Amino acid sequence: MKKNKKLKALKAPFYYFGGKANVATRIWQRLGAVNNYVEPFFGSGAILLAAPKPAPVETVNDIDGLICNFWRSVQADPEAVARYTERPTFENDFHAWHAWLLGQRNVLSARLEGNPVFYDTEVAGLWVWGACLWIGSGWCAGDGPWQQIDGLLVNVEDSPEPGIRRARPQLGVGERGLLSCPLPSRIEWLQALAKRLGQVRVCCGDWDRVLGKVPTTEHGLTAVVLDPPYSGEVRLKSLYAKDDPFVAEKVRTWALKHGDNPLFRIVLCGYEGEHDMPSNWECIEWKTSGGYGNQGKGRGRANAKLERLWFSPHCIDPTTTIFSAIT
Repeated sequence: MKKNKKLKALKAPFYYFGGKANVATRIWQRLGAVNNYVEPFFGSGAILLAAPKPAPVETVNDIDGLICNFWRSVQADPEAVARYTERPTFENDFHAWHAWLLGQRNVLSARLEGNPVFYDTEVAGLWVWGACLWIGSGWCAGDGPWQQIDGLLVNVEDSPEPGIRRARPQLGVGERGLLSCPLPSRIEWLQALAKRLGQVRVCCGDWDRVLGKVPTTEHGLTAVVLDPPYSGEVRLKSLYAKDDPFVAEKVRTWALKHGDNPLFRIVLCGYEGEHDMPSNWECIEWKTSGGYGNQGKGRGRANAKLERLWFSPHCIDPTTTIFSAIT
C-alpha cells in the first residue's frame, strides 16, 4: 500500500485552532537536541511530532479531558479510534454528537484521573471526527447556548450550564486531518502516532504540575514550549477546558524566572505586544494559515499576522547544527 505523505510527516490528525504546525520546524532549530522535552499545553501535539529526533525524556500535559482521552486512546488502541471516525458528514449528527461529547467531559476527566489505564475509544474517535470537521475555535468548548434537553437540542440563552455553538461542518478540501484519507490510511496514521507516543509521558492537569524541578532540569538540558491561551480578547478563552484569565501572565512569570538558567531552552508563544520580554529574549513573527486565518476579513485573518515567538537566552543559534551535542 502506498504510504500517505502525512504518515511520514507524523502530523497531528486534526486541525487545532492556535496550533503551531506551521512554525514547528523553526522552533526546533532553536531548541536543538535536548535531554528532556516538556510541553504543558499539548493540544494537537504539532511541535512534539515535528521534532527531528525524540528527546530521551518527553512529558506533555493538557487539562482538557477530551484531548487527553484522545491521546491515551491512540496509544492504547489506534485501530478502534480510527474506526469510530468512519461516519458520514450529516449536519444534524454533527450537532448531536457535539452536545453529547460536551456532556462526557467532566466524568471523562474524573475517570482519566482515577484510573491510569482507562480510555474510551468511542469518545476519542467521535471527538477527532468532529474536530476535523469544525472550523476555528470552539469545538467542545462549552461556550454556546445550545443544550440537549429531553432529547432535543434547545437554545437556552444566559444559562449557567455549558452548551455548544452551532456551525456548519467543514466542506472544503483543506484542514480535514484524519478525514482526508480512507480508513486503512487512518489506521496506519494513528498506529504511527501510537508508536511515536509510546514513551511519552502524558499528564492531564494544570500546566505548572509538569514544570517543577523533577519533571524538568533533573533530567538535564530541558526544552520547554509554552503555548498558553493568549491573554485578553486576542484569543478566545474557550480554547481550554478550564480558563484562568491570568494564565498567560503566570506562564510569562515562570518563563522570566527560569529563562537565565542554562539548563532551560524556553519558547513562549503569544501575540504581538502581549509579553514584555527582556532584550536577550529573541522575538520572531510568523503567520498562521488554515481555519479562519485565511477566510474573510475578520479577526481570524488579522490575528494570523500577530503571532509571535519569544526564545530564551540559552536557545541555540539557528545557523548551528540542529543536532548539537547534548550537555
